[in-house]
Amino acid sequence: MRLLSLALLLSANAFTQEYVRVSPRDPLYLELSSGKPYIPIGLNLIAPPRAATPEESMKLYEHWLDALSTNRGNYVRFWMANPFWDVEHASSGVYDEAKALLIERALEMCAARKIKVKLTIEHFRSIGGGRQSWADKPLHHIDNGGTARSIADFFDGEPSRARFREKIAWLKRRFGDRPEVFGWEFWNEINAVQGGDYLAWTEAMLPVLDAAFPNNLVMQSLGSFDTQRVTTTYRKHSLMPGNDLAQVHRYLDLGAQLEVCRGPVDILAADAVTELLSYQPRRPVLLAESGAVEPKHTGPFKLYKADKQGIILHDVLFAPFFAGAAGPGQIWHWDSYVAANNLWWHFDRFAEAVKEIDPPAEQFEPRRLATPGLRVYLLAGKRTTLAWIRDASSDWRTELEQDRTPDPVSRIRLEPGKLGKLGNVDAYDPWTGKWTKARVRSGFIELPTFTRSIVLRWQTGR
Repeated sequence: MRLLSLALLLSANAFTQEYVRVSPRDPLYLELSSGKPYIPIGLNLIAPPRAATPEESMKLYEHWLDALSTNRGNYVRFWMANPFWDVEHASSGVYDEAKALLIERALEMCAARKIKVKLTIEHFRSIGGGRQSWADKPLHHIDNGGTARSIADFFDGEPSRARFREKIAWLKRRFGDRPEVFGWEFWNEINAVQGGDYLAWTEAMLPVLDAAFPNNLVMQSLGSFDTQRVTTTYRKHSLMPGNDLAQVHRYLDLGAQLEVCRGPVDILAADAVTELLSYQPRRPVLLAESGAVEPKHTGPFKLYKADKQGIILHDVLFAPFFAGAAGPGQIWHWDSYVAANNLWWHFDRFAEAVKEIDPPAEQFEPRRLATPGLRVYLLAGKRTTLAWIRDASSDWRTELEQDRTPDPVSRIRLEPGKLGKLGNVDAYDPWTGKWTKARVRSGFIELPTFTRSIVLRWQTGR
């Protein structure tokens, strides 16, 4: 790995000394410990691609980080238990310093690029004989020197809980109090484990994790919100004391039970955020995993290869934030979709659309406007109103499945309703990267011609 330049390190120093916290000005949004707003713009970047050596893998990972940082991204998530990073891979309770050094190097690379990192500690779902080999960790079984006789025993038994508290203590000693860490997440999709009271375990362990990392966010995650039966679990998770974020995972999945998961991506993403906000969590909501999969998560979406323009990524980014989330949605399939199609520029387009916006100061109220042919997602703030407008006639089916080029949308007049006096309205086209002025006449906004979507911004009080 090339040495990080001193200039790069110095330029990032101020940012990396600031922690991410829930804003005391508005608990639905995030900010830095200095009080500056923080909108997490990034993706799941779980682990480096496989290469001949760990050094080569790290170089490729650094290339991804450069691509994200160049496009104003400031957030990634990775799984500490991925085989590339996994410090606990040989024996239960035994930690590999060589793997820890790889994690430390990745954190340093992120810090130099002003990128905050969510660290997901575990992702296994069974401790022997599981259906998914990538999610099976038999070293925790008592027959292999572990502490549990089953996955249920792992979560419910005191010996396993004590062992996990020891792991948290080790993580604190090895990686504690690092401001480049966005937060610590216990598990990837813990409700996918094959037994045990995982919510009770989470509730008991959250204070332990918080005590170990008092300056970082702490959180838990659940699996894709694609069936009605997980509603109660999501409500309990979103309201759980000590769980700093109300996170949701949801994908375009033609095998999903919920119809919304089989339709336009902006609708399924916005709906997930609106659902969690309806629980009144009084904490930030994030769409922490999204994208598109083959039916019932049997692989990456087959139409990803056709999505050279990144329409799925665009909708995953914009819809959640404009529905009231604390940031854009965070895409999965970083390698087979984002990197493969070179879609990093979408992060820059989102960053441009929200530049100089302070969400906690605005205390945005998400709204929807009924407009024929359009889906209008609107954030009404104390001083600023933002709107993301999506052409309803264009989506993944028309463009990727039917190979139809979207038509330009023109001669549209938008009535924003009772949102104060309209002044100058700026319009941003995230597909061309250009700002223009929108005309205002008799209380209507005349939209510039656009394709797929456009963003509006104007100063007004509510």
